Amino acid sequence: MAPESCLSSRTIAVTRAETQLGEARRLFEAAGATVVDLPALVVTPPDEWGPLDDALAELDDFHWLIFSSGNGVEAVEQRLRRLGRSLARRPTQLKIAAVGRKTAAQLESLGAPADFIPPSFVADSLLEHFPVSGWGLRLLLPRVQSGGRTMLAEAFAAAGARVVEVAAYETRCPEGLPSAAVAALAQRRLDAITFSSSKTVNHTCQMLKAAFGPAWSSQLKGVAVVSIGPQTSERCRELLGRVDEEADPHDLAGLVEACSRSLRAQPSPPACPDAE
Repeated sequence: MAPESCLSSRTIAVTRAETQLGEARRLFEAAGATVVDLPALVVTPPDEWGPLDDALAELDDFHWLIFSSGNGVEAVEQRLRRLGRSLARRPTQLKIAAVGRKTAAQLESLGAPADFIPPSFVADSLLEHFPVSGWGLRLLLPRVQSGGRTMLAEAFAAAGARVVEVAAYETRCPEGLPSAAVAALAQRRLDAITFSSSKTVNHTCQMLKAAFGPAWSSQLKGVAVVSIGPQTSERCRELLGRVDEEADPHDLAGLVEACSRSLRAQPSPPACPDAE
């Protein structure tokens, strides 16, 4: 029996951006789970567009455009269209690197397939497997305004590249938890909660504290904490004191599988065989 079947009759809270819950819900429901939406990010424009617009006006001077999220792809495409351009009609010398299958698929849908996708869907893998030396290259890294990692920019700069890192979007905390999520937590109906970024951990903890007060962490007692990747796991350990399972590969499909692995170790519905 496939591991995903172990999610039958399980209730999973999914923390994602408000506009990105649909795909996660579809995957978890296909695996048999009941999904509780817990929007933990609101994607907004950066405080100012000037730095990104200035960089995009100089695309002819860049060798690589590096995307680590679909939000960055969407923001860059929208700003380019304001200039009468697009990623599909980018300068011929400009190559694109993408971290993650979803980011790569989004580029493909725009007619701008990535020239390089690292074998593992984390930034560290992009650095390790980048197809050319960074020496002398000029790289553009559109990224989240706050809270994102600067490791990519620092590592490429250390390798001799000239890096321009600009805010393409921001992710902010929603005003509060949806009533359905509060009820599921209060009634102890959750089997697992999944996190897809460090910020979803930060914001979820912030909203839990606002909803349940100083003892907010007790609402997650007995709830499996499942992370999409190493940096998210690190934040879970910092703020929640644990992470029960980490996705591999580090994408939504891997998150579903990780959730199933974690729950197999817990008392389970009859349809889910005990782990050996």
